Amino acid sequence: MKTLRLIICLSAFLLVFGGCDQDFVEINTDPFAINTIDPGLLFAGTQRTTLGNGWESETTIVQQFVNPYNLGATLAFNFNADIDLFQTASWGQYTGAVKTLTHILYLLEGTTDKVNLQSITRIWKAQVFMNIVDHYGDVPYFNAGLAYIKGEESFFPAYDDDEKIYDDLYKELKDAIAKLNPGGDYVSADLFYGAKAYYPKTTATAQVAQWKKLGNSLLLRLGMRYSKFNPSKAASIVAEAFNGGVMTANTDNTFVVYDGTLFTNGVNGNLINNNPRYYYAAEPFVNQLKSTNDPRGKYMIASYANPNDPLGDTNPNTKIAEQFGVPVGVLSDNLTVAKGYRGPKGGGFNYSQMNVRVAASISAPTFWVTYSQTALLLAEAAHRGWITGGATAAKQYYEDGIKADMDHYALYITATKSTLPTVTTAEKDAYIAQPGVAFDATKALEQINTQYWITTFENGTESWANFRRSGFPALARNAFNEDLKQNGGDGYVHRFSYPDAELSRNKVNYNAAVAVIGGKDDLVTRVFWDKK
Repeated sequence: MKTLRLIICLSAFLLVFGGCDQDFVEINTDPFAINTIDPGLLFAGTQRTTLGNGWESETTIVQQFVNPYNLGATLAFNFNADIDLFQTASWGQYTGAVKTLTHILYLLEGTTDKVNLQSITRIWKAQVFMNIVDHYGDVPYFNAGLAYIKGEESFFPAYDDDEKIYDDLYKELKDAIAKLNPGGDYVSADLFYGAKAYYPKTTATAQVAQWKKLGNSLLLRLGMRYSKFNPSKAASIVAEAFNGGVMTANTDNTFVVYDGTLFTNGVNGNLINNNPRYYYAAEPFVNQLKSTNDPRGKYMIASYANPNDPLGDTNPNTKIAEQFGVPVGVLSDNLTVAKGYRGPKGGGFNYSQMNVRVAASISAPTFWVTYSQTALLLAEAAHRGWITGGATAAKQYYEDGIKADMDHYALYITATKSTLPTVTTAEKDAYIAQPGVAFDATKALEQINTQYWITTFENGTESWANFRRSGFPALARNAFNEDLKQNGGDGYVHRFSYPDAELSRNKVNYNAAVAVIGGKDDLVTRVFWDKK
């Protein structure tokens, strides 16, 4: 009897599970699951890569912005402090943009019908790595982002020499630009120059023309980085970029817009939502705008009835003559009237803050590369004789760059529904004609790069990189932390230290990298192009 029951059970088991095995794949496959994805959509996600580490990092180093509070979590670059929290955003691109861009190129490897998507992915990946290298110096590059593709052998990538990375970025940009094909694929999802862009392009021909301009403008930026380190190399690359065709108008700008609800400017959101009383415009930047009666100032900075509730002030004071910036490197406890400062006001201090209704709004667009920046770099290149035109061309590019920057705030006004007026032609002409701004060949480098400092407001990554490259504007040193004058430092922050997490997750390669840069992972060691 037991044997009979065993035979019956075994037969039933084989019948049931044999039948299941026959349809196993079909039964266990979700008919609604997404098994493939358009690489173009993946690429669109990377076009929102971070511009930097927020207001309290790069923009503080170049003295456009300060947080004068030292309350533990707020200790940052206003006090020249080496705090991991304010230095990791750019490194975070490894798990974001780098990983995605590398995967896109892996998916497209060997294809012939996606040459334009491949090329624009390579161009944008070069931009991302310029950002990372400019922050840290030697970083993982040649073997970065490959863990999913290659497996365990790429879990712990070695750090590569920053100069060698730049050499490869040059080759990547040149080759990717050359491979762009007007008769090839159209990338509809492209946020910069695709179907849904602010200035949409509807054909591959038009889209490719824009990406060539962007690629060459990035190549121009890369070439200018060599201006102190290797001027002859800089001249060669700059000439290549110029001859290839760079940006020529604001409609070429690389940017994304936000609706202010579902999609918002995250950097500005942090500023508005995290105790606004902590955040102020820096005195050197405010003084620059005031001393030249800069018509852009009203979009950038403002004073509020209560610094702890800027959004509650429907009519902030934007008159540039009535703005005052917080002195650099001064602790909040010292900002009293008794000590010669403007003292408290409302829930904060009686100083100017970011204009949260325009440039610092959550609806404000994000710009990566602009015609204004490009024109100013060309002004310096012409002044140095690296492109044709000499002083006449330098003056024209300089003035065009200033005007383009003033004009681009029209988009901020539209995006934020601001009631502030656009800059008029008369205002632009008056600004450019005044002493100190009017082009002077004997002061060209200082003038051009001071304007670059202004036009890269909100792009702290580029503002800080160009300040280190050019030495302008001539900012007084923030002397709060004298450690920055030790170990060969000059009192300025020249790089970010590697994230603390690298000590545990990639310790061997981290230690090797620190040894190569001199044995100390600090803020004063320079990236290769930042020559003394």
